[in-house]
Amino acid sequence: IIWATLRIERGAKENNHLLYKPYSNAIIAKEDLNSAPEFEMSDIFYFARRGVASIMDDEVTKRFSAEELESWNLLTRSNNNFHYISLRLTVLWGLGLLIRYSFLLPLRVTLAFTGVGLLVFLTCVIGLLPNGRLKNFLSQKVHLMCYRICVRALTAIITYHDSENKPKNGGICVANHTSPIDVIILASDGCYAMVGQIHGGLMGVIQRSMVKACPHIWFERSEVKDRHLVAKRLSDHVEDKSKLPILIFPEGTCINNTSVMMFKKGSFEIGATVYPVAIKYDPRFGDAFWNSSKFGMVNYLLRMMSSWAIVCSVWYLPPMSREEGEDACQFANRVKAAIARQGGLVDLLW
Repeated sequence: IIWATLRIERGAKENNHLLYKPYSNAIIAKEDLNSAPEFEMSDIFYFARRGVASIMDDEVTKRFSAEELESWNLLTRSNNNFHYISLRLTVLWGLGLLIRYSFLLPLRVTLAFTGVGLLVFLTCVIGLLPNGRLKNFLSQKVHLMCYRICVRALTAIITYHDSENKPKNGGICVANHTSPIDVIILASDGCYAMVGQIHGGLMGVIQRSMVKACPHIWFERSEVKDRHLVAKRLSDHVEDKSKLPILIFPEGTCINNTSVMMFKKGSFEIGATVYPVAIKYDPRFGDAFWNSSKFGMVNYLLRMMSSWAIVCSVWYLPPMSREEGEDACQFANRVKAAIARQGGLVDLLW
């Protein structure tokens, strides 16, 4: 439709024909306003084009594509044509490409394998110890060490604000979701109990080793859809004040770090204290957004490790509790609004 409309508009312009003529009622009219308006096939193309443009550029769909930059960061993925503008830019881009792929990427991949390998091995060893204060202490130290190694593998530069509001045991930490690396961004500054579906392959090996040292909450595929079972597992966890706070991303999907979308209400029905956290990435040095419809996990991680750096700010907001007469949806929206306001994000109702 758009192609056809452009052809018709170009042809009308070349022949000096009037294609869109305003009615007296501000829609479409013929040249002779005294005569009854007559319909022409060309009348619909303007509206069809505007309709398709509105569908393609609605406020929801564009949140699932990478944020546009005001200036080029010398990464081809952010603009495929800028390095052809001048010789100077081409040389700078080439030098950056050489540094990122010949020096930074091998170093970061080595660090990533080191961090993941140590996490799997050490948590399996700690899992052999009897439950108690020593096991919990060693588990927290190992998790922090390994997550911080993984953060170094991304050259992540993180600024944490208001650390006095960090989540405490028996609570639920909720944050906006941009990328799978949100987990290690938060876990490198404190220990959390993770919630998620059991996977196979390498991810499954990591999950099975982690749960031996720390009471993470993993669900089978068939259990994920059982809301009552999920709520029961979460409720049992937060009632034990000796267990780590649960880390949850209520949006349920990755958003491009320009907005916060509707929170699922499940984690707000439990009645536990909620610790909101706002995460805001700076895309100038590397875009952390994961477009899962375009890139697989391995491809995405390689793109992260071949960026200049991952720069972000994390704000710990004051704890929030459900007020009297407030339902789970209203509580979730209040928490979402606080996160969006602190992170400078758009608060969407979708």
